[in-house]
Amino acid sequence: MLNTARHLQKQHGVTLIELMVTISVLAVLTALAAPSFTPLIERWRVRGAVEDLQTTLYHARSEAIKRGGGVTITAIDDDWSKGWTVEDANDEEVQNTGERTGVSISIAGDVTELTFDRWGVMSPAATFSITPKGKDADDPHAQKFCFIGAAASSCASTSSTPPPATP
Repeated sequence: MLNTARHLQKQHGVTLIELMVTISVLAVLTALAAPSFTPLIERWRVRGAVEDLQTTLYHARSEAIKRGGGVTITAIDDDWSKGWTVEDANDEEVQNTGERTGVSISIAGDVTELTFDRWGVMSPAATFSITPKGKDADDPHAQKFCFIGAAASSCASTSSTPPPATP
């Protein structure tokens, strides 16, 4: 009698088999969804690199005005993808930005050093090309970033998609 009363009580929890089936279904769904996140992640990485460059250029410009010029941005190992440093006229490091993962950064004319004068004007003018790693400038997530003199702008996109028509 005692034994049957125990079986009549409601059981709580899940069995090991139910748990394994649930985990298997989640694994399959995750494997199906993961490739669709790749373009989103590429777009975020490119956007992050553009924002880092823009922030560095504005910071270097303001430091040049504050310090009376001579502020230089230099690519690490002559490769912008590996990061860059900002130094003042006394070779004192003002800022150091490390490598951006998942993106390639290049600059027109293979320039590896940009200098700001005391008025905050940069020379030479720079057109950065930021692409997802392993992709070319025609990739829809690739972006160009221009900094001419003392003004920054997003250059026309390198993708083949035409800009929207204006009314």
